[in-house]
Amino acid sequence: ITHLKNKTLLVKEEDVTDTAAQGGEEEDEDALPHSEILDIFEEGLARLVQDPLLCDLPIQVTLEEVNSQIALEYGQAMTVRVLKADSEVMPIVVVQNATVLDLKKAICRFMELKQQREGGVKHISWRYVWRTYHLVFQGEKLEDDKMRLKDYGIRNRDEVTFMKRLRKK
Repeated sequence: ITHLKNKTLLVKEEDVTDTAAQGGEEEDEDALPHSEILDIFEEGLARLVQDPLLCDLPIQVTLEEVNSQIALEYGQAMTVRVLKADSEVMPIVVVQNATVLDLKKAICRFMELKQQREGGVKHISWRYVWRTYHLVFQGEKLEDDKMRLKDYGIRNRDEVTFMKRLRKK
């Protein structure tokens, strides 16, 4: 990736120099077209994802996912397993001192990325979801968005459940 960054910087510097020196009429023969830069980047990313530390990540990985995986390895983050009603488990990565709100945002981001990769429903009303469902850990509802997950006793690899709220009559 360092090679790629240097190459990209080189292209940008040359473009600026050419534009200033020649009025933007001629292109430098060393400048790479955007498509080639993208190919170089994707090759580098594919090699990076083959690393044993990052091999669990999807092919179309985002920088956010790479950073999360690295933070996990260094103990700066934890994985909270969120169990949905259909028994699907979502591995959600949050920082060690995350709040309930941080967990909710991470769940939203996880679902957005999943939908982009797999297709399906285009829009989820998260306002509706949080009005209709609780997050529950060991029978306790995670109701205070400002409270830290640690304060609820949630640790790395603990399981939190989506639980439908009961209507008040």
